[in-house]
Amino acid sequence: MNGEHHYRLRSTWTGDRGSGTSGYRDYDRAVTLEVEGKPAIAASADKPFRGDPAKWNPEELLLAALSECHLLSYLHACTTTGVVVTAYEDDATGTMQEDGNSGGAFTEVVLRPRVRVAEESMVDAARAAHRQAREWCFIANSVNFPVRHEAEITVGRG
Repeated sequence: MNGEHHYRLRSTWTGDRGSGTSGYRDYDRAVTLEVEGKPAIAASADKPFRGDPAKWNPEELLLAALSECHLLSYLHACTTTGVVVTAYEDDATGTMQEDGNSGGAFTEVVLRPRVRVAEESMVDAARAAHRQAREWCFIANSVNFPVRHEAEITVGRG
């Protein structure tokens, strides 16, 4: 399936406390993220940047996109090689480094998927499917920092 795909999202700043951005501490970092036909996401800046820690922040959303993209690519890779996945869970972490000039960048993301497959004979192919998933993941292919995988594979159902 070749082709160009387009995505649309509306970000709405909802943090005007009555004086707009009259000062750095005078406005809330609240944002609503909306995609047509889906529940809105209440977002904010991360707490160190005067955000609301109870809301999703851009750094968490990037980490979530990488984790989910790998998961979905991995399930597809397993399907194409006959690996039956019975459970998948990822405890992903990301590291962002500030540059001292009000900017910064992610330096690394580590995905730690714990995968359960149906049979012992599938373990090697299940391990190899992570490499294929990395090649297929659109999000990982779009970032300029390493996305590493520390996968654990077990055997069983339910």
